[in-house]
Amino acid sequence: MTNEFDNKDMQEVFAKLKASWGWLMLFGLISLIGGFLSFSNPLEATVTVDYLVAFFFMLLGAVQIVQAFSNRGWGGFLWTLATGVLMIVVGGVLASNPTAGAASLTVLVAILLFLLGGSKIAYSFSMRPVAGWIWVLVSGVMSLVLGGLIVADFPWAATSVLGLFLGVELTFNGVTLLLTGWALRNS
Repeated sequence: MTNEFDNKDMQEVFAKLKASWGWLMLFGLISLIGGFLSFSNPLEATVTVDYLVAFFFMLLGAVQIVQAFSNRGWGGFLWTLATGVLMIVVGGVLASNPTAGAASLTVLVAILLFLLGGSKIAYSFSMRPVAGWIWVLVSGVMSLVLGGLIVADFPWAATSVLGLFLGVELTFNGVTLLLTGWALRNS
């Protein structure tokens, strides 16, 4: 009886997904256009990423401050309040100087790629007897290479790396949504 219920729920979910194939394709097309626009002007896309990050820092800082005052009686009030204020300040700095903000975010991306690459390489060796471990190793090496390329071309990389990453993400997201919508339409 449980399997019937689960199967019925899955059929309802699938029916809703199938009915939304057009929306998925529309969002995929919009994402694909955004990706192409990011590739056509990586500097503007990088500045846009900087402003988005600034906005989210300020939004999260405001939420943190509200949360601090809503729970004023506990011992972490000052830390929560200070964290919220710091987040708003960081967001303000990113928004007031997008060039410096883009440079800072690009350095952060390079550091994350180095850390991610190193951890993927270490993980690949720990899973060595398992089939496919080599692909984890290749992925780790590619992360290190990307981080190295950013560092090697740093002053100029800061003007385009974030925009290019945004372009890649939007393009892959768009293709995925278009293919998913097409598959649902034809199912």
